[in-house]
Amino acid sequence: MLDKIIKFSIQHKLIIGLFTLGLIAWGIFSLTRLPIDAVPDITNNQVQIITSSPSNGATDIERFVTFPIEQTMSTIPGKEEIRSFSRFGLSVVTVIFKDNIDVYWARQQVSERLAEAKTEIPDGMGNPELGPVSTGLGEIYQYVVRPKPGYEKKYSDRELRSIQDWVVRRQLLGVPGVADVSSFGGHLKQYEVALNPDKLRP
Repeated sequence: MLDKIIKFSIQHKLIIGLFTLGLIAWGIFSLTRLPIDAVPDITNNQVQIITSSPSNGATDIERFVTFPIEQTMSTIPGKEEIRSFSRFGLSVVTVIFKDNIDVYWARQQVSERLAEAKTEIPDGMGNPELGPVSTGLGEIYQYVVRPKPGYEKKYSDRELRSIQDWVVRRQLLGVPGVADVSSFGGHLKQYEVALNPDKLRP
């Protein structure tokens, strides 16, 4: 068999030459279509639940936020693992699914059970929300907003948080490739409207 192939190749050099050039052209075309990344994404299907809880310590967040969410998510079909971490002002719970699970189906299941978990979280401990559709490589940078040396007394923690939410975060969301910016820490500025019932009377 091998002798016949060699004999055919010698007798039909033009056909073999054209076939070789065709293979080279096809290889170059395939190379241009090959997705190449400096850090290949090999993570599995996962859905993140992020809860911002300003002014609450890591122990309280773990007890009143992270633990109820983990308990509620433990019954989701197709779940492989649940990971979480709690720090000052922030709780992140990551639910990992099997590779054959559609990510949007997984987000729907997590969203349905998240409504149940919210009823078990005390008032004032934050509102859990689904993170954007991303992978384990999604969180790529953390930063701190602080005043320049000499201006420490000019900006309070509440003003720095407002700068982060209304200036820095909105500008970063406009950068191509940025899916979301999660803010935590500082003191959240709030407005309270107090009604006087006596003045509401006609």
